[in-house]
Amino acid sequence: MLHFPQAGAPCLACSPAASARKRCVYPGAHLELLGLAHLDSAPTGRAAQLPGLCPLLPKAACGGGVPSMARVLCLRGPTGRGHVTSPMALPPPPGASPGSSLTMPLCFAHRSLMPRTLDSQITVEKTPSYFVTKEAPRRIFNMSRDTKLIVVVRNPVTRAISDYTQTLSKKPDIPTFEGLTFRNRSLGLVDTSWNAIRIGMYAVHLQSWLQYFPLSQIHFVSGERLITDPAGEMGKVQDFLGIKRVITDKHFYFNKTKGFPCLKKSESSGLPRCLGKSKGRTHVQIDPEVIEQLRDFYRPYNIKFYETVGQDFRWE
Repeated sequence: MLHFPQAGAPCLACSPAASARKRCVYPGAHLELLGLAHLDSAPTGRAAQLPGLCPLLPKAACGGGVPSMARVLCLRGPTGRGHVTSPMALPPPPGASPGSSLTMPLCFAHRSLMPRTLDSQITVEKTPSYFVTKEAPRRIFNMSRDTKLIVVVRNPVTRAISDYTQTLSKKPDIPTFEGLTFRNRSLGLVDTSWNAIRIGMYAVHLQSWLQYFPLSQIHFVSGERLITDPAGEMGKVQDFLGIKRVITDKHFYFNKTKGFPCLKKSESSGLPRCLGKSKGRTHVQIDPEVIEQLRDFYRPYNIKFYETVGQDFRWE
């Protein structure tokens, strides 16, 4: 069993084979080291394994303290949007060097990948599978009950189609979207065991988190408004984190080719930052009747979600 470096709370166990190889498999293989300016040699994209058995961190060079562990977790899972944890999204604190990254792995990262953090900094970790992983709320609570959570959500019907489109690009021989969606289409029975469908049942997943964290520690970002009004959504995120509104409209421009807003060039790279090649691809065409059936299926879950979080995302 592994432990969070600071809190000593249970983390995620390695398999015996993995332990013997001194490597830990990260469940879900969705850890993304996104745009770490000072970690150019670090693996990017989806990292399934990281070396080491979650070693205790050495004392920080600055002030002799131990680097703080994930104060903010960007659950982000339902959407695939990346702007919330982009290097520009959370500006470096006073005294930090330009391009300082505030993104870090939660538990399994080798010490050489761990950025140093000070009390004036906010450490952010993002992993898509957290929001829908049953064990995640308890483990994160045991690590730090003060952790703030950011969840990016989008229309669950659109999210399911996007999920399928992504999978289809890698596995062109999979069944049709319609075939995977229903256990019995004539009866309108939706197959909730299919991840693409199950993930969009936000109200169900949220209940697991509310057993450990109050709503005041959870902020929900609209995936739709993150596209149409990125500065507005980022302003709300900055308010939630209790930091000055530094990210504004002037930091974004709309990329007509991608169909998404992009971040203007940062001090660290001098280049604009857009979502990856896998984002913004054209969705597969789905039978309108199937889309309507899914809307009917998700409607009660959406309404429950709106009522719980006190926010209407207007997916109906």
